[in-house]
Amino acid sequence: MDHVSDSFLETNVPLLVLIEAAKNGNEKEVKEYAQVFREHANKLIEVANLACSISNNEEGVKLVRMAASQLETLCPQVINAALALAAKPNSKVAQDNMDLFKEQWEKQVRVLTDAVDDITSIDDFLCVSENHILEDVNKCVIALQEKDVDGLDRTAGAIRGRAARVVHVVTSEMDNYEPGVYTEKVLEATKLLTDTVMPRFTEQVESAVEALSANPSQPVDENEFIDASRLVYDGIRDIRKAVLMIRTPEELDDSDFETEDFDVRSRTSVQTEDDQLIAGQSARAIMAQLPQEQKAKIAEQVASFQEEKSKLDAEVSKWDDSGNDIIVLAKQMCMIMMEMTDFTRGKGPLKNTSDVISAAKKIAEAGSRMDKLGRTIADNLDSAMSLIQAAKNLMNTVVSTVKASYVASTKYQKSKGMESLNMPAISWRMKAPEKKPLVKREKQDDGQTNRVKRSSHKKHVNPVQALSEFKAMDSI
Repeated sequence: MDHVSDSFLETNVPLLVLIEAAKNGNEKEVKEYAQVFREHANKLIEVANLACSISNNEEGVKLVRMAASQLETLCPQVINAALALAAKPNSKVAQDNMDLFKEQWEKQVRVLTDAVDDITSIDDFLCVSENHILEDVNKCVIALQEKDVDGLDRTAGAIRGRAARVVHVVTSEMDNYEPGVYTEKVLEATKLLTDTVMPRFTEQVESAVEALSANPSQPVDENEFIDASRLVYDGIRDIRKAVLMIRTPEELDDSDFETEDFDVRSRTSVQTEDDQLIAGQSARAIMAQLPQEQKAKIAEQVASFQEEKSKLDAEVSKWDDSGNDIIVLAKQMCMIMMEMTDFTRGKGPLKNTSDVISAAKKIAEAGSRMDKLGRTIADNLDSAMSLIQAAKNLMNTVVSTVKASYVASTKYQKSKGMESLNMPAISWRMKAPEKKPLVKREKQDDGQTNRVKRSSHKKHVNPVQALSEFKAMDSI
């Protein structure tokens, strides 16, 4: 999984460098970069085959191997096109030929990348990507402290590439699910990372590189850079947790929820009010450091909560949440309660007691909205007794209509005036009685044969039973 996470980052860089050297007409550099490009292509193919060896998706493996084979065939053709362009950099034909092979190569790499993603577990990919982001962020901070401009720029580029790759993989994965609260949560996390977190991180990196490259070098706000880096890691972690929320309890392992405290603050940096954020995690840390007896009690309660969550998931999954605010509110409340449950185990996005209080307020607000919706529905319904009485009245009316029609059709002769009305002729024939035994069976003496029975009241006939006396209507 490490190879899959690393090899498919910035797959077009070796190609762009090769094309740039070819456009400059430098054949020597083209040959050098051609070797780098060939090694990069071989690495992609090797990693793709490695992913096939650990996957049980037969159809997906076939697609990966086919894409890798086409990429292997295309590699020498791209190099030959670059050599031809280097020999005649001003040739329009050579330039068009190079552009054509560039387009084909990028298209084939995208096909291979998507095919590898399809046979790769997204949970494992996100876990590995999260760990690599943490390593790269620490490298960025060290490079900043050591004033290593090249290392800082290179590592920051790797972070941007990993973040973009995570967003692409997760967004593609969400296409496999029906739109709902869970998928919206994931897409919101990816949007936050793309639109807010990464631009801030890029801005901090550019300002740091510019300050360190100046002569003399300018001071850099290290704390601002660290905060921007921390937000990148938090964004990746939030995406992973949002994806895990879609899984059922049977699909998850406890290790999926294990998180590490993230602190890249340098030992020499000045302590600021941001320490309150780190100190704010102490509440969650305290929950994680509880005695084993209390942890066991909490685990028992969490297990029962998971059972109830499974029942809720099974119920709400029956209904489409589009246009159904009750289902939407139920899912939202379930997600918030899951976060509060994770807090009791020292995990999850809730970091301090104020977060828990805020989550409880959200549950209360959602509960009030659901209560209001339920009361609105109930107010628009008649009582159960009135519905039953109306149904009984309807059935009795139907029986009366049938009997009156029978009397009118059979007891009175049609007059000549009625015959001219062209009324439908209906045949009324009594239904044959059900078969009964010729010899009546004697009932066993149960000691109640001599009991005097109370005189019966007026007999009530079931409407359905009354209608069954008539045979189905036949038109003459």
